[in-house]
Amino acid sequence: MIDNFVARWHKVETLLIERFGKKPNMEAILFLIGVNEIGKLKKKYTKEQKQDLMHVAMCTLLAQSGYYAPEGVDEDGWPHFKLLQPVPPMNGLLEQEFFIKEHVISYFEAEEDVDL
Repeated sequence: MIDNFVARWHKVETLLIERFGKKPNMEAILFLIGVNEIGKLKKKYTKEQKQDLMHVAMCTLLAQSGYYAPEGVDEDGWPHFKLLQPVPPMNGLLEQEFFIKEHVISYFEAEEDVDL
């Protein structure tokens, strides 16, 4: 199971390296997913907008497992979500990292034509 996870995560990293020329960290990956979800690429985002994009990404990722559900889009085109159930507590950063990476992998597997 661990080998399969590592191989799947490596595919995501390889895809992103091919597109952007370097290996992104988790914040950058979440930012890219957020931009993909709102469908608008700007040259510059404020610090608050970057945080909002990462929040959109996390909600999108966790919606895959039924923790959040889309509620709609506001007048500026930003998606909003509602919490359906709390994310279970995790034991340490490694478990959190694995949990998030699993959701990122699922996102990219489901979105084969992700336009980042």
